Amino acid sequence: MPEHFSYRESGVDISREAEGISALVRALTFRRSGPVAMMGGVGHFAGLIDCGTRVLALTVDGVGTKMLVADRMQDWRTIGIDCIAMNVNDLYVMNIEPVAFVDYIAADEIHIPKMEQIGRGLNEGARQANIDIVGGETATLKGMVNGLDLAGTCLGIQEKERIVTGDAIRPGDLILGVPSSGVHSNGLTLARRVADARDAWEERLSNGKTLGQELLVPTRIYAEALRACRMATVSGMCHVTGGGLLNFPRLTRFGFSFDTPLPVPEVFRWIQENGSIDRDEMYRTFNMGMGYAIIAPEENIPDIVREVPDASVVGSIVRDPGISLNGIPFS
Repeated sequence: MPEHFSYRESGVDISREAEGISALVRALTFRRSGPVAMMGGVGHFAGLIDCGTRVLALTVDGVGTKMLVADRMQDWRTIGIDCIAMNVNDLYVMNIEPVAFVDYIAADEIHIPKMEQIGRGLNEGARQANIDIVGGETATLKGMVNGLDLAGTCLGIQEKERIVTGDAIRPGDLILGVPSSGVHSNGLTLARRVADARDAWEERLSNGKTLGQELLVPTRIYAEALRACRMATVSGMCHVTGGGLLNFPRLTRFGFSFDTPLPVPEVFRWIQENGSIDRDEMYRTFNMGMGYAIIAPEENIPDIVREVPDASVVGSIVRDPGISLNGIPFS
């Protein structure tokens, strides 16, 4: 067992992944001519389509190696919630209302009880997000897939003038952090590596759950963000997924100072201590207790908190690019 764990050592190289994405995006040069065309560029949380006074938006995401945690625990009841959440949360950050979803399941063989539990989770996620699951696809890919992979695509809609892109973010705006429900559906490759090395899947945390059960807690669905945008002026929002704090620079050229971050839940402290993982590695791999953030001028904060009561100020926007955490530069 290595003395110190990292996401890269566990098999996920964020920098390499970013290079791969850049290479792919550079090849996407074709643009549709005529009406109902793409708005903006590739790289925000959702892709936008111009429909006159309205915008359609598309997201796509899956549950990643959280499926291996479900397999390890033989419990697939909440995985569908994660799949819905990872998609709709990416729409909420642009103040787009999700309306429809399609799922895609690729498996080496069809396991009926597993499919039934996944369906129950998808249904619950759809209920929480108030969306219709309008279809999907299941493919048996023996020899190509080992196990089961679950992903989906979500369609959203919004009036064009109500879209939130982050362009309105200015120095002095405050950052409201909204708690996560746990690890969500990112960083599980590293979390599993530590759990396996310590043989700790059945170790109990202070809340009475085993580590395996805690890693399966479903991703929170932040539907209240839409209400906040109706009641207040919001400059930008962020869904804190893979990459942790590194998601924020996607929003603006200005910098982010996180002076009073949210308390770090026990599961993250356990992973950090048992994996001998440094601070920056944790904050660029996991959400560390902040699954979502809302950025707004100070005078709008009370109205937002009324709609999102567990949100609290964690920092502010600064003029110089970059990220600082408790006054220490983050990279």
